Amino acid sequence: MIPLRLYDNYSRSLREFAPLQGTDVGLYTCGPTVYDYQHIGNYRTFLFEDTLKRVLRWNGYRVRHVMNITDVGHLTSDADTGEDKMEKGARRTGRTAWEIAALYTQAFESDLAALNIERPDILPRATDHIPEQIAFIADLERRGYTYRTGDGVYFDTSRQADYGYLARLDRQGLEAGKRVDVGDKRNPTDFALWKFSPPDSARQMEWDSPWGKGFPGWHIECSAMAEKYLGDWFDIHCGGEDHIPVHHTNEIAQTEARSGTRLANFWMHGYFLLANDAKMAKSAGEFLRVGALAERGYDPLAFRYLCLTSHYRTQLNFTWDALDAAVTGLARLRSGFHALPAGSSADPDPALIERFTACINDDLNLPRALAVAWETLRGDGAEGANVGATRATLARFDQVFGLGLATWQPELPEAPPAIEALAAARAAARRARDWKEADRLRAELAEQGWEVEDKPDGYALKRRSPS
Repeated sequence: MIPLRLYDNYSRSLREFAPLQGTDVGLYTCGPTVYDYQHIGNYRTFLFEDTLKRVLRWNGYRVRHVMNITDVGHLTSDADTGEDKMEKGARRTGRTAWEIAALYTQAFESDLAALNIERPDILPRATDHIPEQIAFIADLERRGYTYRTGDGVYFDTSRQADYGYLARLDRQGLEAGKRVDVGDKRNPTDFALWKFSPPDSARQMEWDSPWGKGFPGWHIECSAMAEKYLGDWFDIHCGGEDHIPVHHTNEIAQTEARSGTRLANFWMHGYFLLANDAKMAKSAGEFLRVGALAERGYDPLAFRYLCLTSHYRTQLNFTWDALDAAVTGLARLRSGFHALPAGSSADPDPALIERFTACINDDLNLPRALAVAWETLRGDGAEGANVGATRATLARFDQVFGLGLATWQPELPEAPPAIEALAAARAAARRARDWKEADRLRAELAEQGWEVEDKPDGYALKRRSPS
């Protein structure tokens, strides 16, 4: 057995992973805020989390995966200022906040399918869990962790000596270096649990609460929904590296105050996808969607392949040249796999499986695992007694890669008009039961390098393999 070692950002160390309960793993991953389309930088994080889930299953664990849909409460500033992103998105599109939440959630799920990211077991929406969030805040209030201001109910971070441990925040430095208006907050790090609706206007999304009409803060939804579906102490919590200093720090604070745990045993984070060495973000105005890649003629799985070439804890600079190289690599891997004869009953090569496991169990070292796959393909080629084992081994690897090697089919080349005419004439001869003419036309097609395959609804043409 090769132990699975994962990097835990809470302890800042590689730790051997073992589930808290038997072989069952609770996994929570922070999902999209559905005020707009997600960009490919977001999907780099979602791909890392999908790979993590696949590696956990490779190791024999049963994974219960929960990912939230944020459809309320995420303000344009992490400092609890600015407008709710959903309200802003509604104004931008001329639709209601509820309509854009449905639109962009559907787009998100379509992108998951295009990238072959497995759908989470549970995909809860924040707006469907307002009672759980109110109950969570009420518990924090009873324990003395909250206070009210003119615009909401806030968490008092001064009550926790270890607040900010995940991000190793310098709280004293933050206090000494106040340069921004914190409003009525007592401390710069305090954060909103419940925001009051503006007194002079109605929001599209607002609810009654013990503190007044309003809406929940961004951080409370994840703590409340994670606890509902996974308990207050589960195995792994994931997100992007930008979640470390604020969002995940505040999730931990809330749960420690209510339940006495840091919520998850492992805290794991995917690093940014960069464009021109800058973080890709919607706030920049221009961002790349998965659909935009497809519109430019790229297979979305080429982006998945590109992400496999870089470790999840290193930033990846996106360029069109890098994506073109990924297109080439994926095409070669697909073609090599497809050239291996299917239907063999051979088992995967145990030695190669062990090497591959050593890579992926070393904190998800997918670049090294991909190198093992290439060595496997080059080592056996398309001949010899191990060809069946080669295909079976690569198919097993693809359970982690998620590239769909077994289901991919090469595109058939388009036949020239003269060849199409010969094939159509042969089909007419067959309908007339002129078998001699049909055979003659088949032979003529073969002489010109084409095979015709008869089907119940017609025929298909393909180039003959060179002899």
